[in-house]
Amino acid sequence: MSVGVRWLKFNAVGVLGIAVQLAALQLFAGLLHWNYLVATAAAVETAVLHNFFWHVAWTWRGDPQPLAGRLLRFHLGNGLVSLAANVGLMRLFAGALHMPLMPANLLCIGLAALANFAVSEWWVFAPRRGNAG
Repeated sequence: MSVGVRWLKFNAVGVLGIAVQLAALQLFAGLLHWNYLVATAAAVETAVLHNFFWHVAWTWRGDPQPLAGRLLRFHLGNGLVSLAANVGLMRLFAGALHMPLMPANLLCIGLAALANFAVSEWWVFAPRRGNAG
């Protein structure tokens, strides 16, 4: 499958992940009244797990690498990029600039998207030595 097709699939999963992250943020910050940075981190983790399993099942379907290794690389790559971007930028946008949580979080998500695809394409799901592909 071409990188272009994977890019489209990656973004389709990402759109679903945005909905998951925003819903989780609303639950954690809005309904449970968690601190917005703690709620952001928990919402990011919820979306990261959601996205990983969709990427395994669809975006990079058929990848022969062990699931545990891909999950670890996904968390070390996409998870850390997402967590750092979202929590750091939420501190700026919602904290310092007093933007409402949902628009601030959408902006954070958008700024992390390209880096997340690059990490997935070239590290998390990249063929490993000794694997056909």
